[in-house]
Amino acid sequence: MNNVASMIDHTLLKPDTTQEMIKKVCDEAKDNNFASVCVNPYYVKFVKNQLESTNVKVTSVIGFPLGSTPKEVKAFEANKAIEDGADELDMVINIGALKNKEYDVVREDIKAVVDTAKKTALVKVIIEACLLTDEEKEIACNLAVEAGADYVKTSTGFSTGGATVEDIKLMRKTVGPNIGVKASGGIRDSKKAKEMIDAGATRIGASSSVEIVKGLKATDNSY
Repeated sequence: MNNVASMIDHTLLKPDTTQEMIKKVCDEAKDNNFASVCVNPYYVKFVKNQLESTNVKVTSVIGFPLGSTPKEVKAFEANKAIEDGADELDMVINIGALKNKEYDVVREDIKAVVDTAKKTALVKVIIEACLLTDEEKEIACNLAVEAGADYVKTSTGFSTGGATVEDIKLMRKTVGPNIGVKASGGIRDSKKAKEMIDAGATRIGASSSVEIVKGLKATDNSY
């Protein structure tokens, strides 16, 4: 599974994460040439420094994990993350607004981050699929495309469920071939990662990244 390494966002988002833990993740990302290291905004500047002179990108989460902050706050958070060195932004949609059928609100919420990124950072839109009907998943994906996002992403890993093969297939079918699809949440071994890629995922979010590329099974229930 070493060829999958370049598709993995090596992730550490727990609230009790220490700088020592972040450094370990950065070292693992460099050793395995993962696509990026995904962290909360507080650690972006530190991670940027750790990954200097490597090809590993820095990913920050925005509006995480609930997505229920105003678009102006998400835009501010995105701008700060980019200033600190983020190359990619994984933002959570306003799930409540989607449920309310306030589709213009959701579109503008995403667009606020996309416009802030101004093509200097990739934007991945987390739809939190486990909380949505299939129809809502399709609508969320379409709104992300309309707003100019680069990826749609299944999950935060902090809600009631993570990525499923069925969701990846649905999301890929909805967005077509030109938008990235990121599978995240509950991917802890190479078999699960391969299933997601075969279903149409072009990026994997995981904290068990080392186990995935080594063909091992993670021993905990992390992201």
